[in-house]
Amino acid sequence: MKNKEYVEYVSARSKKSPILMNAVRAFLIGGAICSLGQAIFEFYSVFNSDIKETQSLVSLTLIAIAIILTGIGIFDNIARVAGAGTLVPITGFANAVASSAVDTKSEGFVMGVGAKIFSISGPVILFGTFSGVIYGVIYYICSLIWG
Repeated sequence: MKNKEYVEYVSARSKKSPILMNAVRAFLIGGAICSLGQAIFEFYSVFNSDIKETQSLVSLTLIAIAIILTGIGIFDNIARVAGAGTLVPITGFANAVASSAVDTKSEGFVMGVGAKIFSISGPVILFGTFSGVIYGVIYYICSLIWG
């Protein structure tokens, strides 16, 4: 079978992805996660007047929820339905770190969890930092041009 024939064969038998439905689910569940964050913010605002501290508490709460749900195996089920909707940055990153820890705990705390906890999230940190540098350079150049 030649390369072109193989591509046609695979295309004919591959399940088509419901792109619109996936986008709607990602939008709704991602929006629900963001709404949960806003609800937590409003709750903490009742007890705390310092906005920076309240924002930090919301971030910590969302991280804790994502880690707990990952640890008990619920986050993966949500991600299966939501797709990209669970990649809301703070919960998605927490899930990536917690998943690595859960997957490697049988290898021990040092050589398993300690050595491999950032194996999935490391590239996110790297490219996030790199993107920030590029953005900073562009911002600096634009500020020199347009003052």
